[in-house]
Amino acid sequence: MQSAFFSSFEITTSPLLDCCCRLAVSCILGMLIGIERSKRFKEAGVRTHIVVCCGAALCMIVSKYGFADLGGILDGSRTSDPARLAAQVVSGIGFLGAGVIFKNGNTVRGLTTAAVLWFSAVVGLTVGAGMYVMGILAALVNLLLLVVLHRHAIGGDAYAANHLHFIVKNGYDFNGALMNQMELWQAQVTESKVDRRRDGTTEYDLTVRRRKEIEYAEMKAFMESREDVISASNSPIR
Repeated sequence: MQSAFFSSFEITTSPLLDCCCRLAVSCILGMLIGIERSKRFKEAGVRTHIVVCCGAALCMIVSKYGFADLGGILDGSRTSDPARLAAQVVSGIGFLGAGVIFKNGNTVRGLTTAAVLWFSAVVGLTVGAGMYVMGILAALVNLLLLVVLHRHAIGGDAYAANHLHFIVKNGYDFNGALMNQMELWQAQVTESKVDRRRDGTTEYDLTVRRRKEIEYAEMKAFMESREDVISASNSPIR
């Protein structure tokens, strides 16, 4: 039985208008969550979160009211489970979330975006059930945490990752210089791949982590100090 706290905040109007309000609110909340993700240049942006949130709300509405025309449900002689259809959204959204997760060696990207997609679906279910206050509060708290923890990351999230690529003439001499430079940068190599090429040069593919991203000026200074570096590139991993 729904508590008085939730029922007192429901929009008391015609059933059709109430369902339209639920879809509209879910679209707005999905848009707000999607804006935060799109500003981070994530794979799932505004449109994706709107569709997920609104679609989940629609599933909840259909699950609650879409089978009222079946005989015996309204008078109680035939039981039904209004959560059966909506429950499939929680598990089904996992397939969509898996599409935004990318693994590159030991580095995994997209976990937060996948979790936010799942959360958007839950917000849609909440609003679709008529619990406007809980859905709005949950979406706002989620947005606040995403913004705050992005600016003030803790734990492993506080470390930035960079992908470094070098092609050098003499790999034996470069190894020591590279390790010394990692100590100066206070960076840790989490993944490395070294290939000796047929032309005698050596190719390095490194993934390093430290508190701040390795900037272009730092990379340029290291390259200028080494005459054996043929080419080098540095790209942040976000």
